[in-house]
Amino acid sequence: MLVLAALFVAVSLVASRLFAPNHPTPEKLEPYECGIEPETDARDRYSIRFYLVAMLFVIFDVETVFMFPWAVIMDELALFGLIEMIVFLFILVVGYVYAWRKGALEWV
Repeated sequence: MLVLAALFVAVSLVASRLFAPNHPTPEKLEPYECGIEPETDARDRYSIRFYLVAMLFVIFDVETVFMFPWAVIMDELALFGLIEMIVFLFILVVGYVYAWRKGALEWV
């Protein structure tokens, strides 16, 4: 049965390649930007600082993901849960200070 499924997929791909219309035009080769002609090359490189900001966003977004459930069951966790969250937030603040001192948050 698995061989039959693989054969069906292979035949479908080959048939699609053989019988599909192929009319390349310059418009089809351009990147799509909401119907507007692109002003610059679509393959321009972004500054690495955008990735650093994105990573910091992900880190602090994960903080939020952990804090909302903690806030919901805070009464059940009592003092242990409070101490655990304080340690977690302390580690995040240390990471934030480290990123700040390394210059990851400064834009030139």
